[in-house]
Formats: sequence, structure tokens, C-alpha cells
Amino acid sequence: MSHPIIIAIDQSTSATKALAYDSGTFNVLARASADHKQHYPQPGWVEHDAAQIWENTKRVLRELVSQVDRNRIAQLSITNQRETTVAFDRKTGEPLAPAIVWQCKRSDAICNDLTPAHGQTVREKTGLKLDPYFSGSKITWWMRNDPDLNRKLHSGEAVLGTIDTYLIHRLTDGRVFATDESNASRTLLFDIHTRQWDEPLCKIFDAPIAALAEVRDSTATYGTTTLAGALDRPIPIRGVVGDSQGALFAQRAFSPGDCKVTVGTGSSILVNTGSSASLAGEGVMTTIAWTHADVPTYCFEGIINYSAATIEWLKNQLGLISSAAESEAVAQSVPDNGGVYFVPAFVGLGAPHWISTARAAIVGMSAHSTRAHIVRAGLESIAYQIHDALESMSVSCGIALGSMHSDGGATKNKLLMQFIADITGIALGSSNVPDCSPLGAAMLGWIGVDTSRRITDFKSLPREQVSYRPTMDGKTRQRLLAGWHRAIDQVKVGA
Repeated sequence: MSHPIIIAIDQSTSATKALAYDSGTFNVLARASADHKQHYPQPGWVEHDAAQIWENTKRVLRELVSQVDRNRIAQLSITNQRETTVAFDRKTGEPLAPAIVWQCKRSDAICNDLTPAHGQTVREKTGLKLDPYFSGSKITWWMRNDPDLNRKLHSGEAVLGTIDTYLIHRLTDGRVFATDESNASRTLLFDIHTRQWDEPLCKIFDAPIAALAEVRDSTATYGTTTLAGALDRPIPIRGVVGDSQGALFAQRAFSPGDCKVTVGTGSSILVNTGSSASLAGEGVMTTIAWTHADVPTYCFEGIINYSAATIEWLKNQLGLISSAAESEAVAQSVPDNGGVYFVPAFVGLGAPHWISTARAAIVGMSAHSTRAHIVRAGLESIAYQIHDALESMSVSCGIALGSMHSDGGATKNKLLMQFIADITGIALGSSNVPDCSPLGAAMLGWIGVDTSRRITDFKSLPREQVSYRPTMDGKTRQRLLAGWHRAIDQVKVGA
């Protein structure tokens, strides 16, 4: 039986993908991808060319449509890198400045200046930390450093948005200027309790509230599109969600306590906390996972700056391995870490510590330490950071963590996955699906077709994953964690 096809755009930090899903099975029928360039104009600055992202979006949509039966294409869904911010012309959609990427640290000083007076207010309203990771201070930087853009934003010529907003505007030829709540909740401008843009927050960051998009449900309809001319008829855009939240949905983390860990360049750890917003403890964020039929689902999030990127650093900077895949075999060549711990605080420590001035360190080496011990310590550092974030979340939400699921490129490393299960003491299901974020967006979009459909209906869909159960004894776990926390303390002292 031929089912309608859902197209999903996955606009990530490094590439734009388009995937075609069979709406009956949610199997992938085809895919296309195009990388875009990373721009580093100054140390700590990261930019994207939003015009290139738009050209790549058109390209992958054309390529994908050519691979499937275009008559079956029923709708488009979108997932995206979340905090990256674009300023663009309200009429033409043309970007008016390089997009400022979530990794960019240019607004660090702005955040430091604002935190004493406004940090607590921002946290209480948005659930987030006043940090350059999020969109608000990026906008402040524009307002202070780009007079022409400042003028256009105040006059209404220009508007602001995350990548989803920008793509929706362009795909609908400027007819729709909207975002979903999961993306809006990453800007520092959105009150997650009232679920609206907040005028006092906008004033803190000098962000013109009139330049911000209409906010809709994740399952809502966002106008229609011909996929930038790839189709000869319009289809609805339905199902918009931030990439990490999309992965949480694809992992069927529908109940409070369910969690997912994306092990990519960095790591985003999300724990479903239900339909009521509650602030997490220090170092953990509260955010909106998705909304459907005007009902929000909230989650706690722990953000780790360096996960798989640590392995890339060992390869590129130290030359200890020739590929990321080699790290597993090298680490397995020794029985344990030999007392070596690697704290990958290259851009500071993320959750739950949030110390931006901390720097990376390898500690505990002796004359007997080898490259294998260092590589193993690099892999183990990913699991230790995940443990610390999960422990903080568990204390904050006051509920036992339920199922844990992982996705991302590093899930291919079986040694790492088993060590995550061992050090956290939680059974782990590692997804064999390489693209969970667009799958989640497509699933959300398909619910939006008929509001009588229930989110939990997706639990019956078959899933491919490898299961890892904790096998480490408690004494060993506590000894290893004590060594890790001693290493963290050393890094904190030097911060």
C-alpha cells in the first residue's frame, strides 16, 4: 500500500538535509544533503551565510523530489539548529547580516554585564541561563554594533528569527512569519509560563518585539509551499520543532522521566517533565519540548559543549588516532583509564557547572600512561559529563529517570555506549536511526493533520535500537566518579 510522503528539512549546524518518509511506517525513502561553510571572522566568533543555507535548502529539496513519487508528497516538516539567529528583510527574505551561530561567543561580555541585574529574572521567565549560547544577547550585539540593521529592525523593514522562521518565510514567499514554541523558548525573549514574547525581556536585550515572529504549536500549519518550485502544487508546512526536541519526540520520550541523549559534536540531554513548567536546579535549563493542541510538554536540558568533538580533537590536534572510529579499538586495548581523566573544557564547562572560564586538562598521568589511556579518558569524559547532567536533572525534577535513549554519530561506539549505561546506572537504548531530529518533526507534522490522533499512538511503531544494560558494580562506579570529580575540581581551581 502506498502511503503519503512527508518531506522533512533538517537544517543543522553543518549541513542542510532533506528526507522523505513513508507516513505509514516512517521509514526513510530517500535523502539529500548539502554542507555549508563555517565562518570564523574572529576568535570565538562563529557565523553562517543564511543565503547559502537557503540555496542549499532549494537544492536538496529539488534533489529529493526527483527521487520519489512527487504525487504522493503530502506535506513538509522542519527541524533546525535552535539558537542560531538570522536578521532578514521582511519583504524579500534576504538576510541582512551573517547569521550568528549558537556556538558564537561574541556576546559574552554583554551577558556578563547583564547578569547581575537581570540574570534571575531571565531564568525565572525563560528557564534558561543568561548566556551567549542563546539568541537574546546575539540580538543585543547587533543592536549595539550594526546601526543600519538597528534602524531597519525598529522601522519594520527587517525582522528577526531562528532558522526555522527564516526558512518558513522563504518557503512561503514571505506570506508566513512564524516560529514554534520549542524554538521561541531558546531565545531568552519568550516567557515559558505565559508562552508569549515578553516585553520586559525584549527591553533587557534591546530586541524590538514587533520584529519577532508569531508563535504557533509545533504541530500547527505554517502556510503552504511548492518546495521552492520543486513541486507544481502547494503542500502544507506542518510540524516545526528544534532539533534536540525533535530527537526527544522521535525517541518516544512521551512520559515524565523519559530522557534522550544526543551524542554529537556536543551533547543535549533532555528529560520530559510533563505539562507544567518547573525550574530546574542550578546548571540545568527548563525549556519547551513541543506543543500540540495548545498543550505544552516541558523538559529539562543539560548542555555539554564537547562530546564527540573531544575525539576529533585527539585525532586532529594530538594525532593519537587516525579516525574517530579507531578510538574504540584503541581504548579497548587497555583494561581501564589507568587513573587518567580528561576534562574537555575547551570552551568552558557546560551543565551542570557552567564555568565559561574553565579550560581543558588531562590529569592523573604517570610514567605508565599511554596514548590508549588518554584516548580512553577522552571517551569516558563524554559519559562522565552525561552522568553529572542527569544527576542534576533527577534531583531537580524529583522523579526517577525512566527510559534513556541515545542518538547521534557517536552511538556507533559500543564501548562508549556501554560505559554511559555503566556510569549512569541506567539502561540505554541506542538508536540505529541516524537522523532522529527530522523523524521527530515528521511525526509531529503528521499528528497535526488530525488533532484526534494521539502522541502516544507512535509508541506502537517499530524501532531499531541496541540495548545496553549497566554491568558495573557500585564500588567501581563510585571510585571512577570520585576520580572524575577530583579532576573537575582541579579545572575549577584554575578557572
